[in-house]
Amino acid sequence: MLQDGAARCPSLRSQKGTSKDLNSTCPNVHPGPDVFLLVIPIDCAFSVEQKRTVEEHMKLLGERVWRYTMVLFTCGDFLGEKTIEQHIESEGDSLKWLIERCRNRYHVFNNKKKTDSSQVTELLEKIDEMVWHNNGTHYEVDEQTLNIIREKQEKVAERANDRRTRAEEERQQRKTLIPEEMKTIPKVQMVLLGSRNVGKTSVGNTILGIKDTEDGKRTAQSVARKGFVGKTEITLVDTPGWWKGFSVSDTPEAIKEEVMCSMFLCPPGPHVFLLVVDADASFNAKHLEAVTTHMELLGEGVWRHTIVVFTRGDWLGTNTIEQYIEGEGEAMQCLIEQCGNRYHVMDNKNADDGTQIAELLEKITETVAANGFNHFVPDKKIHLSIEEKRLRVEDGARLRQSQVKARRNSLKGSKNKLRELRIVLLGMKTSGKSATGNNLLRKGAFATCQNNCCQVEEEEVADRLITVIDTPGWSKSSECIKEMDKEIVRGLSVSPLGVHAVLLVVPSDLTFREAQQAALEEHMNLFDASIWKHTMVLFTYGDKLADKSIEEHIEREHRALRWLVDKCENKYHVVNNMKKSDMSQVTELFEKIEEMVAGNNGRLYCPDMNDVHHRIEEKFRRRQLKNVLKQRLEEEYRRRELELMINFKETLLELQADNKESVTSTKSKSLNQLVGDMAKLKVKAFGQRKKEENTDAKINHEIEKLDKEIMRSTELLRNSKEFLMPDLKGESRRSSIAESYQEGKMPTGQFDNVLQWLSTLQISKNAEDELTLNFSQTSGYRSVLPQDEFYAEADIPE
Repeated sequence: MLQDGAARCPSLRSQKGTSKDLNSTCPNVHPGPDVFLLVIPIDCAFSVEQKRTVEEHMKLLGERVWRYTMVLFTCGDFLGEKTIEQHIESEGDSLKWLIERCRNRYHVFNNKKKTDSSQVTELLEKIDEMVWHNNGTHYEVDEQTLNIIREKQEKVAERANDRRTRAEEERQQRKTLIPEEMKTIPKVQMVLLGSRNVGKTSVGNTILGIKDTEDGKRTAQSVARKGFVGKTEITLVDTPGWWKGFSVSDTPEAIKEEVMCSMFLCPPGPHVFLLVVDADASFNAKHLEAVTTHMELLGEGVWRHTIVVFTRGDWLGTNTIEQYIEGEGEAMQCLIEQCGNRYHVMDNKNADDGTQIAELLEKITETVAANGFNHFVPDKKIHLSIEEKRLRVEDGARLRQSQVKARRNSLKGSKNKLRELRIVLLGMKTSGKSATGNNLLRKGAFATCQNNCCQVEEEEVADRLITVIDTPGWSKSSECIKEMDKEIVRGLSVSPLGVHAVLLVVPSDLTFREAQQAALEEHMNLFDASIWKHTMVLFTYGDKLADKSIEEHIEREHRALRWLVDKCENKYHVVNNMKKSDMSQVTELFEKIEEMVAGNNGRLYCPDMNDVHHRIEEKFRRRQLKNVLKQRLEEEYRRRELELMINFKETLLELQADNKESVTSTKSKSLNQLVGDMAKLKVKAFGQRKKEENTDAKINHEIEKLDKEIMRSTELLRNSKEFLMPDLKGESRRSSIAESYQEGKMPTGQFDNVLQWLSTLQISKNAEDELTLNFSQTSGYRSVLPQDEFYAEADIPE
């Protein structure tokens, strides 16, 4: 039976299992499985992304696999009073598609009722029924697919052998650089780097021989520890991890600073960086970009001192680490090459096996020898700039703290304890809204994965009746379909009397920059400006702040975060959802909400939903208009590019003709001048002819390239007339002009900048009720849009 845990959550999907794992499940099964159980948790939304993941993996097994597949729902206790059929219908098209593909075969497990054997018996009966419908046949992989898999595995094994041989040869070369007295290196300083949850701290503990110190806490600061491995003194610096697959632009400033500070915790600098990667997970281009951009924080030359350390080597089974590297793809191979083919694998289930640490120390010694036994010397300017910024941050944090204290003191006299609090949670996907809702209600009311619908729960907490309304999250790209916008704003209409607080949930372990600000503004602008009076920023992942205050975090981060906090008039709170037993952080939030209500003279926020829906319609109307304008701009750009290429081709042809004419004239002159010297004439003529042929060949090559570009650009210009724009209903997201532009592989740069600028223009109406674009007064562009032409292209009724 095949169980697909990949559909659990987006975060889990990229962590566990690769395509080769799925391929290897079937060839070893004889005569073949009777059923594939596709495991889907009920406590998570089954989104379009999850559908795509399942579809891609199931394709590896061929179309026939669906005849033998049944959906097994887990977490059945989350259904409550609902039936599984009601859940399927309410979940959306993606889940209904999956059930239809499985020919309406499904079963529900309540894993909390482990003693209830009837649910297992019923599942086996359903499997028997499916086998009967399949005439007792087993699933079998066709011979062609098996041959393809075997061929791939043979190629991977061959490349793996080559890599292992090369790595051993390179190790032998480095060993020759080690003097006899340095075979046991007296002192090594190393820094552990990597993404979150890859096992950096475990690696450090294993190296230092430390046991039973795992407490589940995330590393929030860079910390240096000392110990011995044999006679070698070890200084080991552990660092906070970044989110896997997120580049350095998404990492908070505090974590980036901690990573950079790690180099200065073992002066004069580390001998080696151990880049920790988990061998039980996929590693793709996004992960490579994340690693590369974070490593570049440390400065030039860092890769010469870096070794990749693979954790969870027990997951490899019978495969070697080289087979994992070669089978994982170009991203992993690129990383290993970047590190000079230096890597090591650790089996976490055999932490007591001293040989793997001894071998790692040998590889470290070899790397140090290859670098002339020199430390990696960090740039002191980095440390200086961090210290200067730290002083500015501390000053700003103190000022903000004093402002908050003054405001809260001014409201103490008018604050009353409210018997009832109604709270709406808004924010981006994966910001921690649902986990926060559970923390506020002191129970597991909300599923902690992506949700597509509003959900209302209430509970008696701290002598108050707390109602929490959880809403779907928006994405950073701010590209949200109309139905999702309507569902988000519906959260503020659930309570007819209004809500006491709108909590904007912002994770403190991810950066908040222009993109996040734009997405947030786009959704907050669907309401009237008075919503900000009732809004508070709620920071999640408070454990990542370590010993730093939330005010320091605000001042250290991008100015976009300070804009948000200032917009909310310094109303903010931080929660650590890892400390669910800490009731004080919840009661303090309730008190802050009561102060905010007092500041609003007891008024609750109750938006005019007709006005809100009008704003949604206007938002998508503006988006449609911008797309039309982008299309026109793109067509004009292509037309101008085509014109320039044609003109350039004509210039090259003229140059080619002039060159031939000049050569003929030069030959004639040369003949008259050198008629008495035939030897010189032959040499000159040969050289001149060779030069003429080379120049002519180069020009012809450029003309051929131009012809291809002209043909392609002409075709793209013709096709641009047929671009489908997103419809006003928002039912599907069709290709945008920018996407089509990228697919055409046109030059990027200024044109992309123009598109970005155009997408930010404000659209309004003037006194004559004409649509206008708010260009600057000095731009020279006409601001009034020709409405008849616009409506004709956009197909929008006037």
